[in-house]
Amino acid sequence: MTLRELFDAFLDRHAKAHKKSWTGDESMFNKHLASWSHRKISDIRKTDVASLHHRIGAGKDGHAYAANRVLELLSSMFNKAIDWGWEGENPASRIRAFKERKRDRFLQPEEFPAFWKALSEELNTTVRDYIVVSLLTGARRANVQAMRWSEINWPAETWTIPETKSGEPVTVALSPKAVEILERRRDTSNGSEWVFPGQGSTGHLIEPKAAWQRICKRAGIEDLRIHDLRRTLGSWQAATGASLPVIGKSLGHKSLGATQVYARLNIDPVRIAVNRAVDAMMLAANEPAGMLKAKNA
Repeated sequence: MTLRELFDAFLDRHAKAHKKSWTGDESMFNKHLASWSHRKISDIRKTDVASLHHRIGAGKDGHAYAANRVLELLSSMFNKAIDWGWEGENPASRIRAFKERKRDRFLQPEEFPAFWKALSEELNTTVRDYIVVSLLTGARRANVQAMRWSEINWPAETWTIPETKSGEPVTVALSPKAVEILERRRDTSNGSEWVFPGQGSTGHLIEPKAAWQRICKRAGIEDLRIHDLRRTLGSWQAATGASLPVIGKSLGHKSLGATQVYARLNIDPVRIAVNRAVDAMMLAANEPAGMLKAKNA
């Protein structure tokens, strides 16, 4: 079996059934492991994996997080091969992972005006609105990409994510600004079930990286990722006085120590906290009325 054949089996028999992040596995394989596609898995040695891991993650320009995820993917693939009857050894086992620095990046007040202006100039309205809704809800990237119209309760101004990373549904309070954007998209949705439709096999938006890079470049902002938008809402909620339990519930966090507190909260204090944070962000962005009106995609 070649590595590509193993990966295809891993994807079909395991990842798609058990991992919400299987598209990330596919992207990772294509980016870092495609050159090994035709290698027999029995020919891949621990020294090969260690060298690849070091090449991706070491040095000034290394990416420790990506290197460790590639290592984990390879290890999982080979473990499945062993489970399925392959008699070789896992060449990705017992390779020491790089130490990862916990990321704490979020949009700073002084960055907001340039970021918001760059967003308003983005001609791809699907990606632009996706980024804004990601910022205003603090929801995970994959959840926003797969948002359906059927999940939105318009009278209550809430969005219920059927299943999140924790395996449970989460109700998200929608701020007036988020509702405004969603209503505009609904009125021009042309019958699509997806809030952010895309051209791929899923039917919804999958990879907004090119547009994201354009926006950050126009704004002159470096080292900002889409996932940092989630952290941005939580950080601004904290800065505007929200309690940690309220922040946790608004972001769909699941904590053993705080589960009972979350369960006692209703949506009202969450909405207040989200709206207060969104108002502060819009103030920092100096957003004039109507800046994000629809443009031709």
